[in-house]
Amino acid sequence: MSDTVVTVIAIFLAAILMFIFPLMSTADRTDDISTQAVDTATTEFVDEIRSTGKITQDNYDNFVQTISSTGNSFDVELEVQVLDDNPGKKVTEAEMTKVGENYYYSQYTSQILDTVNSNGAMYLKEGDIVSVTVKNTNRTISAILKDFIYRVTGNNSASITAQHSGIVNVNGK
Repeated sequence: MSDTVVTVIAIFLAAILMFIFPLMSTADRTDDISTQAVDTATTEFVDEIRSTGKITQDNYDNFVQTISSTGNSFDVELEVQVLDDNPGKKVTEAEMTKVGENYYYSQYTSQILDTVNSNGAMYLKEGDIVSVTVKNTNRTISAILKDFIYRVTGNNSASITAQHSGIVNVNGK
């Protein structure tokens, strides 16, 4: 009887070693490739905005299509910190012509997309800061397997993320 139990346990362990761990490894590699593709697409999207000074509907649609081609769904968060030049002059004893401080105000995804949809593009100026954050919203096979085996992943973890930001180099108009 004990030989039968040992044999069943050995077959079970062999099945895990032969099927589950290679499947987990393959799923992890798929997530790595998707992460790299999303990171590259995010960097190219932000760099294009920085070099042209504008966010267009075509650029945004191409970006979303590129990251969606990985087979995952994503939450894309855009933020533009617009440089608000304060032309006022502050008077100090040391220097009478010092220009006032510059402030940034932020516009977020819904405001940016509303502007892009209504005007065809959102034009930025030199000194504005663009930031894009991408997180997957679906559970990948790797996350499901890790949750099944290790019980540590949780439901709200994003396994594919990318973030890139930069300062706009040119005026968009």
